[in-house]
Amino acid sequence: MSDAIAALAARMGILPAFFDLSGQTVTTPRETQQALLAAMGLAAGSEAEAQEALAELAAAETGRVLRPWYICAAGEVPAIALPEGAEWQVTAEDGTAFDGRGGATLPALPLGLHRLTVAGECATIIAAPPSLPLPPRAWGVTLPLSGLRPPRPGGIGDYADLGRVARAVGTAGGDFVGLNPVHAGFPAAQDTFSPYMPSHRRRLNVIHIPTGQASADHAELVDFAAAIPEKLAQLRADWAKRDTPEPAFYAFRNREGTALERFALHQALSDRHGAYWRDWPAELQDPDSPAVRAAARDLAAETTFHAWLQWRAHEALSAAAQHATRAGMRFGLYLDLAAGTHPYGAETWEDRVSFARGVSLGAPPDAFAPQGQSWNLAPFSPQGLVATGFAALAESLRAQFRYAGLIRIDHVLGFERAFWVPEGGLPGAYVQMPRDALLAVIRLEAARAGATVVGEDLGIIPAGMQQQLAASGILGYRLMMFEDSGGMFHPPDTYTEAALASFGTHDLPTWKGWRAGADIDTRERIGLTGAEAAAQARAERNARKAALDRAIAAATPPGTLTGSPEAMIGFLGVSRSRLVAVQAEDLFGLETQANLPGTVREYPNWRLRLPVAPADWADDERLTRTAGILCQSGRQRDQDEKIHSDQTD
Repeated sequence: MSDAIAALAARMGILPAFFDLSGQTVTTPRETQQALLAAMGLAAGSEAEAQEALAELAAAETGRVLRPWYICAAGEVPAIALPEGAEWQVTAEDGTAFDGRGGATLPALPLGLHRLTVAGECATIIAAPPSLPLPPRAWGVTLPLSGLRPPRPGGIGDYADLGRVARAVGTAGGDFVGLNPVHAGFPAAQDTFSPYMPSHRRRLNVIHIPTGQASADHAELVDFAAAIPEKLAQLRADWAKRDTPEPAFYAFRNREGTALERFALHQALSDRHGAYWRDWPAELQDPDSPAVRAAARDLAAETTFHAWLQWRAHEALSAAAQHATRAGMRFGLYLDLAAGTHPYGAETWEDRVSFARGVSLGAPPDAFAPQGQSWNLAPFSPQGLVATGFAALAESLRAQFRYAGLIRIDHVLGFERAFWVPEGGLPGAYVQMPRDALLAVIRLEAARAGATVVGEDLGIIPAGMQQQLAASGILGYRLMMFEDSGGMFHPPDTYTEAALASFGTHDLPTWKGWRAGADIDTRERIGLTGAEAAAQARAERNARKAALDRAIAAATPPGTLTGSPEAMIGFLGVSRSRLVAVQAEDLFGLETQANLPGTVREYPNWRLRLPVAPADWADDERLTRTAGILCQSGRQRDQDEKIHSDQTD
C-alpha cells in the first residue's frame, strides 16, 4: 500500500482497518482511502499528490498557537495554555467581547459556543456541563406519525392527531410520546418518503400540517404518492383564501431570518426545477450565485408561501407539544434526530462546508444486512464541523429541543466513527469524528433546553463509546430482544440504568411478529434470506423465545402468561432502566413492523396504519392496561406533578 496515501488517510482520521461483527479484521482498501480523501476535499490520486497534501497540512500546523476546539465547564475559566503575554480576544455566543493577555486572564464563560482568537488564529470553546442529570423513572409510547390514522378517515397522520394522542397518553400517566423524525422532506418528489432521509433537519415536514379537510385516501396503507399532492393542494387553497394579514406569521418570519428565507427559496426552486438540486441548472446549484439572487426576486411569492408553510408546521407542532405538557407529561414530545441528510436536499444546498461529498453514511456487513448498507445520506465532515464551530450540529439539536423535552439521536455511534461508503460500489470504511466535541455540543444544547437525550447505540459499538455516553449523561438503548447471552436473557434488574428500555424499534419485529417469526417469513418471501438460512433462523428464534419466556416467568408474578404483551410490558416496567418505551404496534397487538431495513419497494416501509384513531386512544383499554402495569412498577408520576388535561380538542 502506498505509504503517502496511507499516511494521509491516517492523518485525516480514516481508520486503516476495523473488526466486523464476527471479530474478523477488515482492511480499508487503498481505493477506498483515496475516495474518502477526495470526499474531504483532498487530492490523493497518486503518491505525489498525497505527499503534497501531507506537506501542506504540516505547513499549516507549524507554529500554531491554538487547537481547533476546547471544552470547558460552563461558568468556569477555560484551561487553555497561551504563550506568555499573548493577546487574545473572546467573542461569546451572545456577541459579548473580552480581550486580554495571557491564559490566566481568560474569562469564565456561560453555556454556549464561543470563539477565541489569538494572533489571527481562531478556535471554538464549547462551554457545557460535564454531564447531564439522569431522568426520573418514566414511560411513554412511540409511534409512526404518518400511520396515526386508520383507513377511515385516511390520509396522513398530522400534528393535530399527535396532540390528541399525547393528551391521551399523558392523562394515562405516560411522560412522553415518541415519533420518527419530522424533518423537512421532499414534497415535490415521488420516491423519497422515509423520515430518515430528510431534506433539512432544522425545518419541519409540512405534510403533517392539519388542514381540517377530509381525505380521499382510504387505503389500508398510507399512499404517500396520492396523499402528499392532495395535502399540498389543500394547503395552497388555505393560502389562497387568506383574507387578513397574519401578524404571527410575519413575526415568525422576521424571527427566523435569513435561515428561513434560504430554505423557503430552496423549496420554491424545487417546485420549479425538481426535488434534488443536482438536477437543477448549474447556475442555481450555488445558493450564493447571481442566478439564485435573481431567482429570489422572481420567486418572492412562492418563497413567502413556503415560509408560511413552515410557520403553519411550527404552530401545529407547538400545539401538540403543549397538549403533552398540559396532560402532565414530564418530557412531552420525544423527537428523533436523523443520522444524516439527503445529499441533494435543502440542507446540503445551503451548507456545503459541513458535509462530505461523494460518499454516503452506511454500515458494514452484519447479521441483518450481510451485504452491508449504504443509506444515501450525506455525512457530517469532521473538518467542516470544526471549521464552522459545530454550528450545523448545534442548530439541528436546537431545532428539536424547541418542541421536545426528550430527543433520540439516531446512530449516535457515528459520533465516535462514521462509516462512509464511496459512490461507485467501493467498500466503505470508518472515519474518526471529533467525539468529545460532539458530545459536549449535545450536553450544551440539552442543558440549555433542560432536556434529556437518548443515543441509539445499537450495532458494532466502538470500544469505550458507551462509557463516554454514560459519562455525558446521554442514555443508551436496551432492547429486550437483544438482552441475552449464553442462551439466557438478562434479568430486568441487570439492565443499564442510564438507558431507555424497549422490546424493539421501528426497524425490528414487533412483539407479536417476533414471536411468530413474521420478520423471518418476510425476508424469505422477498428474497433477502434463502430457505436454508430462514429454517435455521426459525429454529434459533424458537430457542430464544423459550429462553425469554423463562426470564419473564422468573421476573413476573406467578401465573403470568409469558407470551402476552402485558408480560413483556411488565418485564420492561421493573427494569433498572430509567425510561421505558412501548411501541404503538405492540400496544395494539400488531404483527407487522414499521420498517424492514435493506428494502425500498419490496416492503411497505413507513406506510402501515395503526388500527385505532387518535380520538379513540383515551378510551382504549389496552392503553389503560399498559399504563396500570407501568405505573405499578414504580413509573407513576407524583401527585404534585400531575396536571389535568384540558378537554378541548
